[in-house]
Amino acid sequence: MKVLLTLALLLCWLKLSAQEPARVYADTAAHYQLMYLSSWRRLPTNELGEVVFSTAATPSPVTVTIRRLALPAPPPKLGGVLLRNQQDSVWHQIQRLPHSQVVYLMQHDAGSQQEVQYQYTYAASPAPAPRTRVVGRRIWRQGVAVALEYRAATVQDARYLAEGEKLLESFRFVSTAPRVQQPAASSSSCDEKMYAIAALRSDNAIWEDDCQTIHEFSAANLSARPKVHWRVLPFQSYALAKGFDNCLYSVTKSPTNTPERVYRYNPATRKGEYTPWRLPAQGLENVWISAATDVQGSLYFMTSDASKLVKVNPVDGAVTTLWTTDPLRQAPFYSTIGFTGAGTHGNFCLDENRTLYQVYSTDGSVMRVNLDTRQPVPALTSFTGLPERGGYSDLLFQTDGAGRRWLYMAGPKALYRVDMRRGEAELVRRGIYTDLAGCALLRPASSGAEVAAVSAPPPPPTTGTWRGRILDAVTLQPLPQAKLRLGPAGAETTVLTTAQGVFSFLVDPGRAVAAHLQLAGYLPLDSTYRPRRGPYVQDILLQPLAVGTTLGLDKVQFEQGSSRLLSTSYPALRRLLKLLLETPSLTIELRGHTDNVGPAEKNVQLSERRVATVKSYLVHHGVAEARITGLGLGGAEPRASNDREATRQLNRRVEYRVTGR
Repeated sequence: MKVLLTLALLLCWLKLSAQEPARVYADTAAHYQLMYLSSWRRLPTNELGEVVFSTAATPSPVTVTIRRLALPAPPPKLGGVLLRNQQDSVWHQIQRLPHSQVVYLMQHDAGSQQEVQYQYTYAASPAPAPRTRVVGRRIWRQGVAVALEYRAATVQDARYLAEGEKLLESFRFVSTAPRVQQPAASSSSCDEKMYAIAALRSDNAIWEDDCQTIHEFSAANLSARPKVHWRVLPFQSYALAKGFDNCLYSVTKSPTNTPERVYRYNPATRKGEYTPWRLPAQGLENVWISAATDVQGSLYFMTSDASKLVKVNPVDGAVTTLWTTDPLRQAPFYSTIGFTGAGTHGNFCLDENRTLYQVYSTDGSVMRVNLDTRQPVPALTSFTGLPERGGYSDLLFQTDGAGRRWLYMAGPKALYRVDMRRGEAELVRRGIYTDLAGCALLRPASSGAEVAAVSAPPPPPTTGTWRGRILDAVTLQPLPQAKLRLGPAGAETTVLTTAQGVFSFLVDPGRAVAAHLQLAGYLPLDSTYRPRRGPYVQDILLQPLAVGTTLGLDKVQFEQGSSRLLSTSYPALRRLLKLLLETPSLTIELRGHTDNVGPAEKNVQLSERRVATVKSYLVHHGVAEARITGLGLGGAEPRASNDREATRQLNRRVEYRVTGR
């Protein structure tokens, strides 16, 4: 089997191997191998345990880095959710980079093996600053996660990009991936224990602030005496979350308005340490007041004014700010909880359906926000059996040993349990707590049958969502004012964008999507995209109306070997005509191209005739002839390979270049 796999890998490198011999690298511990050219060299494994391949390229090196991470295999019911979470994490990381552009970001679920693939570019400053290209794969299978990344300056694309992509593509597991033996504290199954930060402690019969001691409860008997973890936090805290590794995560309550590191405490070993994760500055007169866990095992932290919600992905350490404005400001009841001097509503928890629940500290009213859409439910929820006034400091969903679902609330001097169906609360124990932590509600149940089924790949999705940003092609800054229309050709619909220029559109995977984009001061875009299956991310670039800018007329097509326009060309020509008529000072040069089939001289003549046809159309409809020049280039400037008909079609095109405005 290994011999056949090695042969397959060699065949996929056949074209490159004809010029240069390829080598095999195998990691026997992780049970994978890949191929790399002899002109690349493997560097010594670094202190992070990364395998790095590099070239001697100048002025900067070209590298492919392979990083192995221990990761619990995603439970069968959560595999797809975890995959989407990984894709979102990559997208958020890219958006935080300066002047970034997503070329593609997609996911693939093969059942026992999941993968996220991506390519993006970024630069430290606007053009003409050098840009960096990153191509990556994140693959996880049976407790082993491998991240591979090609990284190089974009000026190296022509020489090294294809080689780097081949290296990434050649990665294969050569046998069943080994299961990583996880310590008890790293299990992906969250146990039933609940935890709470004690607000007070008694010292010689004198009560004083604590907020460093953690009480541990069994969900089966919350009235029993808790196990006390005495002052285990190195700071006073209001925020506590429980990860799927059964460790507790917290952050200081000090109003520092500076980035703060998250602290991890392991109740099993009674040891703690700071993580490398840093939450952003919380804002003036604000503190981190609450924390929670979602169904993917990500951790969330919220400020006391509810204006900032931050997500931490424990898998890759990504820290993402989800909002900086309180979504409840949109709710009709906001004036009753958001007035000057009102109590906080920043204490929160999450349920299994990604609904965020917040509690109003003054009277225990509960508010709900959809975490994905940021839309609040327009009404407050109240429960009977709770004190009318007092300090409500947190809430938490939890399941008990019998599988029953309860909402727990840390209220004035007591912990309450709420039956959500009846809207009734009952006191379960005395105590004053600043935050609750648990994740048994989110714990995935699995059976042997389910585990056996995970190896079968799920059916391909019948629909997909294309997300992306509309960006200035030069500055890579978002353009939220642009007018975007997407859909099947001839049936496009207007698509709204956010203040960050982000759009989202439901597509039929594999089917072409026509895109029309317009904004004053920019060249209109008229192009076709083909999104992949499942959630897919790709940014759209809009070229500024500047001298020297060139834009293709991709939908302007001709009969084969002729300068006669196809009927499908006229919508694109009308959009160019509209631009010229609305911008009287604009002058352009039409540039005709062909493939390389046939004599070069005849190809030049054909491209000149096609340019003349387009110019004739524009002049006939009112554009002064002096504003348009033409150039036939034949096959001198291909933009794709001429080896296959599918790519030769891309070379038969007409473009226009702005020569004055």
